[in-house]
Amino acid sequence: MLKQDKSTEQQYGYFDDQKLEYVITSPYTPTPWINYLGNDGFYGLISNTAGGYCFYRDPKFRRLTRYRYNSVPVDNGGRYFYLNCDGHQWSATGRPVHTELDEYRCHHGMGYSRFHASKNNIATELTSFIPLNTKAEVHRLTITNNNDNAKTIDLFSFIEWCLWNAEDDGTNFQRNLSTGEVEVEGSAIYHKTEYRERRNHYAFYSVNHPIDGFETDRETFLGPYRGFDSPIAIEKKSTHNSVARGWSPIASHHIKFELGAGESKTLVFVLGYCEVDAEHKWQAPNVINKAPALLLQKQFDSSEKVATELQKLADYWHKLLNKMTVNSPDKRFNRALNIWNQYQNMVTFNLSRSASFYESGIGRGMGFRDSNQDTIGFAHMVPEKVKERILDLSATQKADGSAYHQYQPLTKKGNANIGGNFNDDPMWMVLSTANYIKETGDFSILDEMVIYDGQEVATHNHFDHLERAFNHVVNNLGPHGLPLIGRADWNDCLNLNCFSEDPNESFQTTQRGASDVAESVMIAGQFVLYGQDFVEICQRIGKTDLALASQAHVEQMRQTVEQQGWDGEWYIRAYDAQGNKVGSHECSEGKIFIESQGFCAMAGIGTEQGKPLQAMQSVEKHLTTDFGIMLNQPAFTRYSKYLGEISSYPPGYKENAGIFCHNNPWITIAEAMLGRGEKAFEYYSKITPAFLQDVQQLHKTEPYVYSQMIAGKDSANPGEAKNSWLTGTAAWNYYAATQYILGIRPDYEGLIIDPCILPSWQNVTIAREFRGARYDIELHNPHGLSKGKIKLTIDGHEVDGNLIEANRYQGQHHIVAEIIA
Repeated sequence: MLKQDKSTEQQYGYFDDQKLEYVITSPYTPTPWINYLGNDGFYGLISNTAGGYCFYRDPKFRRLTRYRYNSVPVDNGGRYFYLNCDGHQWSATGRPVHTELDEYRCHHGMGYSRFHASKNNIATELTSFIPLNTKAEVHRLTITNNNDNAKTIDLFSFIEWCLWNAEDDGTNFQRNLSTGEVEVEGSAIYHKTEYRERRNHYAFYSVNHPIDGFETDRETFLGPYRGFDSPIAIEKKSTHNSVARGWSPIASHHIKFELGAGESKTLVFVLGYCEVDAEHKWQAPNVINKAPALLLQKQFDSSEKVATELQKLADYWHKLLNKMTVNSPDKRFNRALNIWNQYQNMVTFNLSRSASFYESGIGRGMGFRDSNQDTIGFAHMVPEKVKERILDLSATQKADGSAYHQYQPLTKKGNANIGGNFNDDPMWMVLSTANYIKETGDFSILDEMVIYDGQEVATHNHFDHLERAFNHVVNNLGPHGLPLIGRADWNDCLNLNCFSEDPNESFQTTQRGASDVAESVMIAGQFVLYGQDFVEICQRIGKTDLALASQAHVEQMRQTVEQQGWDGEWYIRAYDAQGNKVGSHECSEGKIFIESQGFCAMAGIGTEQGKPLQAMQSVEKHLTTDFGIMLNQPAFTRYSKYLGEISSYPPGYKENAGIFCHNNPWITIAEAMLGRGEKAFEYYSKITPAFLQDVQQLHKTEPYVYSQMIAGKDSANPGEAKNSWLTGTAAWNYYAATQYILGIRPDYEGLIIDPCILPSWQNVTIAREFRGARYDIELHNPHGLSKGKIKLTIDGHEVDGNLIEANRYQGQHHIVAEIIA
C-alpha cells in the first residue's frame, strides 16, 4: 500500500502530487470518477473501475466499444478483467463483480490509469493507457500469487464492440442485432461488422499469450438474464469459442495458468483501430487485411515495450506541465495550476464538450464558442495545435461573419442539425486568435487562407474572417443599439426568440420571427473587450484606417452599454423580444445575472463612474454562495416562453440560479483588475477542486477536475456538482489564475508582470517558457499588498515598466518583480 498524505486523505481518495496522480481508494465513489487516455486523435474514457469506452477522432462515427449512459447500475460496460481462483470470483478493477476485495486502489495519472486489487493473496496490477501517436489502448496486467502454495487461476478479458454509428446503436436495433461479424485468429479477436460494405476500418482485441478459449457472442459469455457482474463463463471457468453472427458481438479471452508461491505473470492486451486502403481491404475472400493490426500488436507484445511507451508518455507530460509552474504559499493553488488544471485543459481542448460520462458525443461535435475559449488555457502548451484548431474553426464560419455552432471532428464540417445564429460565437474567434498571437508572436496566422462555409477553395485569409466576425456584431444591432442575441448568446438557455409551448421542440434550435428585437448586454461587453483586441491587431499589421473605424464602433458600443445597459447597481442582462428588460431590478425574478457583470466589468465599461466596482459589489451581495457564484437571482419559479429553457429548470440547477462554474472566472478577473486580490482568490478557490477535498461526498464529481455546474442555494442539494471534465471552466480558471492573479500575462511585445495576489503572500516563484526563453520569476510582496506598481529587474538589471520584451531574450533568465505602493 502506498503511503498516504494524511493532510489530503479523504473518504474516497487523495492526491499524490509527487507522482502526479489522484489515488482512489473505493470502487464505490459517489459518481464514476474518470480519467481520459490519449491525446492525438485516439481517445479513451476510463472510470475508477475501468468503465467507459474509446474512439478514434469521433465518438459518434468511430466508437470502438459500447457504453450505456444513464444505466442502472451506473457505469455499465467497459474493459473488464475477471478472475476465478479456488471458486472465488472478482474483478481486477474493483467492479463489475461485487466481491469485496482485500485491497483496491485506482491511480488516475497523466494519460494513464493504474488499478491495484487483491483477493485471497492473489494481487493484480493493471495499467491502462494509449501510447503516443497510437490508435490503440494498451492494458498491461500483472498477476502475483502471494500465497505460500501454487494457485490455478482462470482469467477472462471482456469488451463489447460498437464500431458503427453510436447514435444508430441506441435506436436501430433491428439492423444492429443482425449485422455483427467477427474473426478470430490466434490470440486476437477482430471486429468487422459492416466492413464488407462501406467501412474500410475495423477493430481488434489481442493478448500476447496463447489463449485457452474465447467468446465473441455476448449472451454465450454472460448467460441469459445475467449482467456484467456475474457472467456464466467466469462462474463455470469455461468458454465455448462462440463466433458472433449478428446479435451483440464482444471480445473475451480465456487464459488458464498456474502460479507458484511468489510467482508473477504479466500479460499485454491491445484494443486497436485500423484503417486500410479500399483496394487492400481483404487478404483472402471475406478475410480482413490484418497486416496493420499485426504491426500494432507487435509494437506491444512484451512488458518491456510497454514500459518504454509508458516512459515516453511520462516524459511527454513532464515537458508539457513544465511550460509553466508555480510555487506559492498555498499548495492547493500549486497543485491545481501545476498538474490538474493543465491536464484538464488538454482534455477540453481535444474534445470540446463532445465525449464524457454526461455527453455521449453523439449530438454534439466541437463547439465553436467552446473550442475558441478552450485555446486560452492551452496555447502555452502546444501552440501549433492551437493554430490548427483556430483555422479549423475559422473554416466553419459563414460569409456573413456568423458561424456554425458546432462541427464534427471527423469531417470538420459544420453541424447542420444545430446550425448557427448564436450571436456570441463570432467574437470568440477574436479572443482565441489574439491570445495565440500574444503567446507566440506569430502574426502569420492572419495570412492563412481559409474557406468560408460552402467554399471549395479559400479566397480570403484568416484576418478577413476576424473582420467579418467583428462586423457581424456591427451589422446586427437591435432597437437600443445593443447586439441582437439570435438564438442565444453564451447562455444557451436564454432563448429570447423561441417562444416554445411545444414540449417536443428544442429550445436552442427553434426560432420564431425575425429576431430583430431581443438584445444581449453580455455580447455588448464581449464586443467592447475583444473589439479592442481586433483594433490592436489592425494597428499592428498596418491597417490604420480599419483600426480607427473599428475603434469608433467599440466606443459607440461602450457608450450604448452605459446608457442602455446599466440598471443602477449592476449591468442589465438583455432585452427580450418584446423590448422588456431581463436581469433588472424591474423584474420579479432573475433580477441580476452574472454574465453581463463579468464581461462589462472586464471590458471596463463605466470605469470612470465606478460601475465595475458597483457591479462586483452587487455580485457579492446577490449571487455569492459558499460554493461559488450563482448565475442569476432570484431563481425563476415559473416558466416563461419569452425566456426559454432557463426558466424550465428547477430553481438552483444549471442556468436557473445554479453555480455555472464557467463564468465564475470572469468575476475573478474583474476583481483582480480592480485590485481586490482577496476577493479574486476567494472566488477562484470556491470552485477549484483542490480546495474542496473536505466535501467529496457532497460535491460527488471527481475531486481533481472542474465540473460544469454546482447546485445553487435554491436547490435541494446546494454544493452538489454535475457534468465534470468537459467545461470551459478549466481554461478560464487557469487563464484567470495565471494571467490575472499571478499576473504573468502574454502580450504582443512580451510578458507583462501584473499580479493581484493575496496580501499575505510575501513570495511566489513562477517558471514560464515563452517564445524560446525560460523565465524564472520571483514575485516579492514585502509590503503586504494585493496590487501595486512593479519594480522589475531582469538578470540583476532594473528595467522600466513591467514588460519583459520578448525580442530581447532567449535562453534562461532570472526575473525579480517587487510589488510596491
